[in-house]
Amino acid sequence: MNTDERIAKMSFAKIYPLYLEKVVKKGRTKEELDQVIEWLTGYDSAKIQDLISKDVTFDEFFAGANLNANANLITGKVCGVQVETIENTLTRKVRYLDKLVDELAKGRKMEKIIRG
Repeated sequence: MNTDERIAKMSFAKIYPLYLEKVVKKGRTKEELDQVIEWLTGYDSAKIQDLISKDVTFDEFFAGANLNANANLITGKVCGVQVETIENTLTRKVRYLDKLVDELAKGRKMEKIIRG
């Protein structure tokens, strides 16, 4: 199984707590994490929790998402790879989310994280 396939099959419910741990450890909140996810996907906090309870994969998570029109403004490296150069659409979306979580954890202002 290649990296793109592994990412598609990863459980959002298993990754969300890791995102939350990462941002809380750096003094941010669950509400801020959910705000970032909502900006990217259109999912509100209740829908995020519903998707967690259904243990959806990243493939399912992004299949139902309404990706923000400004998501293409997310640039930079995640795991040593320039996000904007990732060819697989789903992998790029997951890395967009990873990049936003990284920026939140690094203390970047919400206005800068929420592009546009």
